[in-house]
Amino acid sequence: MQLDAKIYIAGHRGMVGSAILRNLEAKGYSNILTRTSQELDLLDQNLVFSFLQEEQPDYIFLAAAKVGGIYANNTYRADFIYQNLAIESNLIHGAHLAGVKRLCFLGSSCIYPRDCPQPIKEEYLLTGPLEQTNEPYAIAKIAGIKLCESYNQQYGHQFVAVMPTNLYGPNDNYDLANSHVLPALLRKAHEAKERGDADLVIWGTGTPKREFLYVDDMAAACVFLMENDINEGLFNVGTGTDVTIRELAETVMEVVGFKGGVVFDATKPDGTPRKLLDVSRLKDIGWQSKVSLKEGIALTYTEAPFRNQGV
Repeated sequence: MQLDAKIYIAGHRGMVGSAILRNLEAKGYSNILTRTSQELDLLDQNLVFSFLQEEQPDYIFLAAAKVGGIYANNTYRADFIYQNLAIESNLIHGAHLAGVKRLCFLGSSCIYPRDCPQPIKEEYLLTGPLEQTNEPYAIAKIAGIKLCESYNQQYGHQFVAVMPTNLYGPNDNYDLANSHVLPALLRKAHEAKERGDADLVIWGTGTPKREFLYVDDMAAACVFLMENDINEGLFNVGTGTDVTIRELAETVMEVVGFKGGVVFDATKPDGTPRKLLDVSRLKDIGWQSKVSLKEGIALTYTEAPFRNQGV
Protein backbone atom coordinates (compact mmCIF):
# COMPACT_ATOMS: atom_id res chain seq x y z
CA MET A 1 0.00 0.00 0.00
CA GLN A 2 1.32 3.41 -0.92
CA LEU A 3 1.07 6.03 1.83
CA ASP A 4 -1.17 8.15 -0.38
CA ALA A 5 -3.54 5.27 -1.20
CA LYS A 6 -7.21 6.05 -0.57
CA ILE A 7 -8.40 3.70 2.16
CA TYR A 8 -12.00 3.29 3.34
CA ILE A 9 -12.62 1.82 6.80
CA ALA A 10 -16.21 0.63 7.21
CA GLY A 11 -17.01 0.55 10.92
CA HIS A 12 -14.23 2.91 12.04
CA ARG A 13 -15.84 3.62 15.42
CA GLY A 14 -16.06 -0.03 16.48
CA MET A 15 -13.37 -1.86 18.42
CA VAL A 16 -11.68 -3.39 15.36
CA GLY A 17 -12.28 -0.51 12.95
CA SER A 18 -10.88 2.06 15.36
CA ALA A 19 -7.80 -0.11 15.89
CA ILE A 20 -7.24 -0.30 12.12
CA LEU A 21 -7.57 3.49 11.95
CA ARG A 22 -4.98 3.89 14.74
CA ASN A 23 -2.60 1.52 12.97
CA LEU A 24 -2.86 3.25 9.60
CA GLU A 25 -2.48 6.75 11.05
CA ALA A 26 0.56 5.67 13.08
CA LYS A 27 2.17 4.40 9.87
CA GLY A 28 1.61 7.68 8.06
CA TYR A 29 -1.40 6.85 5.91
CA SER A 30 -3.36 10.07 5.57
CA ASN A 31 -5.91 9.54 2.77
CA ILE A 32 -8.38 7.64 4.95
CA LEU A 33 -12.14 7.66 4.36
CA THR A 34 -14.56 7.21 7.25
CA ARG A 35 -18.32 7.62 7.55
CA THR A 36 -20.53 7.25 10.60
CA SER A 37 -23.75 5.27 10.28
CA GLN A 38 -25.61 8.60 10.26
CA GLU A 39 -23.51 9.78 7.33
CA LEU A 40 -23.73 6.52 5.37
CA ASP A 41 -26.32 3.82 6.09
CA LEU A 42 -24.56 0.62 5.04
CA LEU A 43 -27.92 -1.16 4.83
CA ASP A 44 -28.93 1.15 1.96
CA GLN A 45 -27.57 -0.41 -1.21
CA ASN A 46 -28.01 2.65 -3.42
CA LEU A 47 -26.22 4.91 -0.95
CA VAL A 48 -23.33 2.47 -0.59
CA PHE A 49 -22.94 1.99 -4.34
CA SER A 50 -23.02 5.74 -4.96
CA PHE A 51 -20.49 6.43 -2.19
CA LEU A 52 -18.00 3.89 -3.54
CA GLN A 53 -18.44 5.06 -7.13
CA GLU A 54 -17.85 8.67 -6.10
CA GLU A 55 -14.92 8.09 -3.74
CA GLN A 56 -13.15 5.29 -5.66
CA PRO A 57 -11.12 3.92 -2.72
CA ASP A 58 -8.05 1.80 -3.46
CA TYR A 59 -8.52 -0.37 -0.37
CA ILE A 60 -11.46 -1.27 1.87
CA PHE A 61 -11.35 -2.66 5.41
CA LEU A 62 -14.80 -4.13 6.04
CA ALA A 63 -15.04 -4.01 9.83
CA ALA A 64 -18.67 -2.88 10.03
CA ALA A 65 -21.12 -5.42 11.45
CA LYS A 66 -24.03 -5.90 13.80
CA VAL A 67 -22.46 -7.60 16.82
CA GLY A 68 -23.47 -8.69 20.30
CA GLY A 69 -23.17 -11.34 22.97
CA ILE A 70 -24.94 -14.69 23.26
CA TYR A 71 -28.24 -13.19 24.47
CA ALA A 72 -28.45 -10.63 21.66
CA ASN A 73 -27.42 -13.16 18.99
CA ASN A 74 -30.00 -15.67 20.14
CA THR A 75 -32.82 -13.15 20.67
CA TYR A 76 -32.50 -10.97 17.57
CA ARG A 77 -31.68 -13.74 15.10
CA ALA A 78 -33.39 -12.12 12.10
CA ASP A 79 -31.67 -8.78 12.73
CA PHE A 80 -28.25 -10.41 12.94
CA ILE A 81 -28.52 -12.41 9.74
CA TYR A 82 -30.23 -9.71 7.67
CA GLN A 83 -28.14 -6.73 8.70
CA ASN A 84 -24.81 -8.53 8.36
CA LEU A 85 -25.75 -10.02 5.00
CA ALA A 86 -26.86 -6.59 3.77
CA ILE A 87 -23.73 -4.76 4.97
CA GLU A 88 -21.26 -7.20 3.47
CA SER A 89 -23.12 -7.76 0.19
CA ASN A 90 -23.58 -4.02 -0.35
CA LEU A 91 -19.91 -3.30 0.29
CA ILE A 92 -18.39 -6.29 -1.51
CA HIS A 93 -20.57 -5.99 -4.62
CA GLY A 94 -20.25 -2.20 -4.45
CA ALA A 95 -16.46 -2.57 -4.34
CA HIS A 96 -16.66 -4.76 -7.44
CA LEU A 97 -18.81 -2.24 -9.31
CA ALA A 98 -16.47 0.62 -8.33
CA GLY A 99 -13.37 -1.29 -9.47
CA VAL A 100 -11.88 -1.70 -5.99
CA LYS A 101 -9.33 -4.51 -6.23
CA ARG A 102 -8.24 -4.89 -2.61
CA LEU A 103 -10.58 -5.57 0.32
CA CYS A 104 -10.16 -7.11 3.78
CA PHE A 105 -13.32 -8.70 5.21
CA LEU A 106 -13.48 -9.31 8.96
CA GLY A 107 -15.41 -12.28 10.25
CA SER A 108 -15.52 -14.23 13.49
CA SER A 109 -14.27 -17.58 14.76
CA CYS A 110 -17.92 -18.60 15.33
CA ILE A 111 -17.99 -19.50 11.60
CA TYR A 112 -16.45 -22.85 12.49
CA PRO A 113 -18.45 -25.91 13.55
CA ARG A 114 -19.34 -26.04 17.23
CA ASP A 115 -17.48 -29.30 17.85
CA CYS A 116 -14.26 -28.69 15.94
CA PRO A 117 -10.96 -30.53 16.38
CA GLN A 118 -8.47 -28.31 18.22
CA PRO A 119 -6.70 -26.17 17.19
CA ILE A 120 -9.16 -25.04 14.51
CA LYS A 121 -7.78 -24.92 10.97
CA GLU A 122 -9.26 -22.79 8.20
CA GLU A 123 -10.19 -25.90 6.22
CA TYR A 124 -12.61 -26.97 8.96
CA LEU A 125 -15.10 -24.39 7.65
CA LEU A 126 -18.44 -26.00 6.70
CA THR A 127 -17.48 -29.44 8.03
CA GLY A 128 -20.12 -29.63 10.77
CA PRO A 129 -23.09 -27.98 12.55
CA LEU A 130 -22.69 -24.48 13.97
CA GLU A 131 -23.35 -23.32 17.53
CA GLN A 132 -27.11 -22.74 17.55
CA THR A 133 -27.15 -19.58 19.69
CA ASN A 134 -25.25 -17.54 17.09
CA GLU A 135 -25.96 -19.52 13.93
CA PRO A 136 -27.59 -16.60 12.01
CA TYR A 137 -24.58 -14.36 12.63
CA ALA A 138 -22.16 -17.14 11.72
CA ILE A 139 -24.03 -17.93 8.49
CA ALA A 140 -23.88 -14.26 7.49
CA LYS A 141 -20.12 -14.20 8.09
CA ILE A 142 -19.65 -17.44 6.12
CA ALA A 143 -21.56 -15.81 3.27
CA GLY A 144 -19.10 -12.88 3.42
CA ILE A 145 -16.16 -15.27 3.10
CA LYS A 146 -17.78 -16.97 0.11
CA LEU A 147 -18.58 -13.59 -1.47
CA CYS A 148 -14.90 -12.65 -1.32
CA GLU A 149 -13.86 -16.05 -2.66
CA SER A 150 -16.39 -15.94 -5.49
CA TYR A 151 -15.57 -12.40 -6.63
CA ASN A 152 -11.89 -13.32 -6.64
CA GLN A 153 -12.54 -16.39 -8.79
CA GLN A 154 -14.98 -14.78 -11.22
CA TYR A 155 -13.57 -11.27 -11.51
CA GLY A 156 -9.94 -11.54 -10.45
CA HIS A 157 -10.26 -9.33 -7.38
CA GLN A 158 -7.98 -9.52 -4.34
CA PHE A 159 -10.40 -9.84 -1.44
CA VAL A 160 -9.11 -11.57 1.72
CA ALA A 161 -11.04 -12.71 4.79
CA VAL A 162 -9.70 -12.74 8.36
CA MET A 163 -11.22 -14.67 11.25
CA PRO A 164 -10.18 -13.36 14.67
CA THR A 165 -10.28 -15.23 17.93
CA ASN A 166 -11.75 -13.53 21.04
CA LEU A 167 -10.79 -9.86 20.81
CA TYR A 168 -10.42 -7.28 23.57
CA GLY A 169 -9.02 -3.80 23.95
CA PRO A 170 -9.97 -0.11 23.59
CA ASN A 171 -13.62 0.57 22.66
CA ASP A 172 -14.76 -2.82 23.95
CA ASN A 173 -18.25 -3.36 25.37
CA TYR A 174 -18.42 -3.43 29.18
CA ASP A 175 -22.18 -3.86 29.59
CA LEU A 176 -22.39 -6.79 31.99
CA ALA A 177 -25.65 -7.98 30.42
CA ASN A 178 -24.13 -8.72 27.01
CA SER A 179 -20.36 -8.22 27.07
CA HIS A 180 -17.85 -11.00 26.46
CA VAL A 181 -15.91 -12.76 29.18
CA LEU A 182 -12.72 -10.68 29.36
CA PRO A 183 -14.27 -7.18 29.49
CA ALA A 184 -16.91 -8.51 31.89
CA LEU A 185 -14.21 -9.88 34.19
CA LEU A 186 -12.30 -6.60 34.06
CA ARG A 187 -15.32 -4.60 35.12
CA LYS A 188 -16.42 -7.10 37.78
CA ALA A 189 -12.91 -7.21 39.30
CA HIS A 190 -12.70 -3.40 39.32
CA GLU A 191 -16.10 -3.06 40.99
CA ALA A 192 -15.24 -5.78 43.53
CA LYS A 193 -12.03 -3.91 44.39
CA GLU A 194 -13.91 -0.60 44.75
CA ARG A 195 -16.48 -2.19 47.06
CA GLY A 196 -13.87 -4.06 49.07
CA ASP A 197 -15.41 -7.46 48.35
CA ALA A 198 -13.78 -10.55 49.79
CA ASP A 199 -14.30 -12.63 46.64
CA LEU A 200 -14.87 -12.34 42.92
CA VAL A 201 -17.69 -14.64 41.78
CA ILE A 202 -17.34 -16.07 38.25
CA TRP A 203 -19.73 -18.23 36.26
CA GLY A 204 -18.81 -21.86 35.60
CA THR A 205 -16.01 -24.07 36.81
CA GLY A 206 -13.07 -22.03 35.51
CA THR A 207 -11.80 -24.98 33.45
CA PRO A 208 -12.79 -24.04 29.85
CA LYS A 209 -9.92 -22.69 27.77
CA ARG A 210 -10.10 -19.60 25.59
CA GLU A 211 -7.74 -17.68 23.31
CA PHE A 212 -7.59 -13.87 23.50
CA LEU A 213 -6.09 -11.38 21.06
CA TYR A 214 -5.44 -7.70 21.73
CA VAL A 215 -7.36 -5.73 19.11
CA ASP A 216 -4.35 -3.71 17.96
CA ASP A 217 -2.67 -6.99 17.02
CA MET A 218 -5.75 -7.84 14.99
CA ALA A 219 -5.52 -4.50 13.20
CA ALA A 220 -1.82 -5.08 12.51
CA ALA A 221 -2.64 -8.43 10.89
CA CYS A 222 -5.25 -6.83 8.60
CA VAL A 223 -2.87 -4.08 7.51
CA PHE A 224 -0.08 -6.64 7.01
CA LEU A 225 -2.23 -8.59 4.55
CA MET A 226 -2.99 -5.45 2.55
CA GLU A 227 0.59 -4.13 2.61
CA ASN A 228 2.05 -7.44 1.49
CA ASP A 229 -0.29 -7.92 -1.47
CA ILE A 230 -1.82 -11.15 -0.19
CA ASN A 231 -4.22 -11.82 -3.04
CA GLU A 232 -6.84 -14.07 -1.50
CA GLY A 233 -7.64 -16.58 1.18
CA LEU A 234 -9.09 -17.12 4.63
CA PHE A 235 -6.77 -16.45 7.56
CA ASN A 236 -7.25 -17.21 11.23
CA VAL A 237 -5.90 -14.44 13.45
CA GLY A 238 -4.97 -15.20 17.04
CA THR A 239 -2.08 -15.89 19.38
CA GLY A 240 -2.00 -19.66 18.94
CA THR A 241 -2.18 -20.16 22.72
CA ASP A 242 -5.04 -20.29 25.20
CA VAL A 243 -5.64 -20.06 28.95
CA THR A 244 -8.25 -21.43 31.33
CA ILE A 245 -10.93 -19.06 32.59
CA ARG A 246 -9.35 -19.45 36.04
CA GLU A 247 -5.97 -18.32 34.70
CA LEU A 248 -7.65 -15.43 32.91
CA ALA A 249 -9.43 -14.36 36.10
CA GLU A 250 -6.19 -14.48 38.10
CA THR A 251 -4.40 -12.32 35.51
CA VAL A 252 -7.27 -9.81 35.50
CA MET A 253 -7.27 -9.65 39.29
CA GLU A 254 -3.51 -9.04 39.33
CA VAL A 255 -3.76 -6.21 36.77
CA VAL A 256 -6.73 -4.58 38.51
CA GLY A 257 -5.21 -4.95 41.96
CA PHE A 258 -8.05 -6.96 43.48
CA LYS A 259 -6.61 -8.81 46.47
CA GLY A 260 -9.58 -11.02 47.31
CA GLY A 261 -10.27 -14.61 46.36
CA VAL A 262 -12.06 -16.10 43.38
CA VAL A 263 -15.19 -18.26 43.64
CA PHE A 264 -16.58 -20.25 40.71
CA ASP A 265 -20.34 -20.75 40.50
CA ALA A 266 -20.52 -24.25 39.00
CA THR A 267 -24.32 -24.01 38.71
CA LYS A 268 -23.77 -21.65 35.77
CA PRO A 269 -22.82 -22.93 32.29
CA ASP A 270 -19.23 -23.32 31.10
CA GLY A 271 -19.89 -23.18 27.36
CA THR A 272 -17.61 -24.91 24.87
CA PRO A 273 -14.68 -26.64 26.62
CA ARG A 274 -12.07 -25.21 24.25
CA LYS A 275 -11.83 -22.95 21.19
CA LEU A 276 -8.30 -22.39 19.89
CA LEU A 277 -7.41 -21.23 16.38
CA ASP A 278 -4.59 -22.69 14.31
CA VAL A 279 -2.73 -19.57 13.16
CA SER A 280 0.05 -21.29 11.22
CA ARG A 281 -1.23 -20.08 7.81
CA LEU A 282 -0.71 -16.43 8.78
CA LYS A 283 2.51 -17.18 10.65
CA ASP A 284 3.92 -18.93 7.57
CA ILE A 285 3.64 -15.72 5.53
CA GLY A 286 5.39 -13.65 8.18
CA TRP A 287 2.94 -12.34 10.79
CA GLN A 288 2.36 -13.22 14.43
CA SER A 289 0.89 -11.45 17.43
CA LYS A 290 3.12 -9.33 19.67
CA VAL A 291 1.06 -8.22 22.70
CA SER A 292 1.02 -10.66 25.62
CA LEU A 293 -2.24 -11.29 27.46
CA LYS A 294 -1.13 -9.54 30.66
CA GLU A 295 0.23 -6.55 28.73
CA GLY A 296 -2.95 -6.29 26.68
CA ILE A 297 -5.20 -6.48 29.74
CA ALA A 298 -3.16 -3.74 31.43
CA LEU A 299 -3.44 -1.49 28.35
CA THR A 300 -7.18 -2.16 28.18
CA TYR A 301 -7.76 -1.48 31.88
CA THR A 302 -5.91 1.83 31.66
CA GLU A 303 -8.45 3.11 29.13
CA ALA A 304 -11.58 1.37 30.43
CA PRO A 305 -14.45 3.92 30.62
CA PHE A 306 -15.98 2.43 33.80
CA ARG A 307 -12.94 3.60 35.80
CA ASN A 308 -13.99 7.22 35.41
CA GLN A 309 -17.73 7.00 34.87
CA GLY A 310 -18.72 4.91 37.82
CA VAL A 311 -20.82 1.77 37.51
